[in-house]
Amino acid sequence: MSYQPFGHQDYYTPPPPPAQTNGKSIASLVLGILSIVSPYIGILFGIIAIILSAISLKEIRTRYEEGRGLAIAGLVCGIVGTIIYTLLILLFLFALFALNEIDSGSIFHFSTNNI
Repeated sequence: MSYQPFGHQDYYTPPPPPAQTNGKSIASLVLGILSIVSPYIGILFGIIAIILSAISLKEIRTRYEEGRGLAIAGLVCGIVGTIIYTLLILLFLFALFALNEIDSGSIFHFSTNNI
């Protein structure tokens, strides 16, 4: 039986606290999801999500914080949302100009002088 005197005890250091999650990576994920879901201002949310993701990935590398996956997901969602709404805006503008050309009659010009 091993008996240790009362005054001699082995003390262990507590484990280090877990690393904090980067706040900008959470914000970039939220804005990235909103960029896909929200119709009119989705392109702005997407651009802000891309910027915040890039900043948070740099901070995570230098500060050894958590949230790398959140930042990557925010970056992907921001890129997808920006591409979707850019294509929709370009498609809308193309349709608007095409319909304007048809209404003005410059695409189909019919001559009635042949009668």
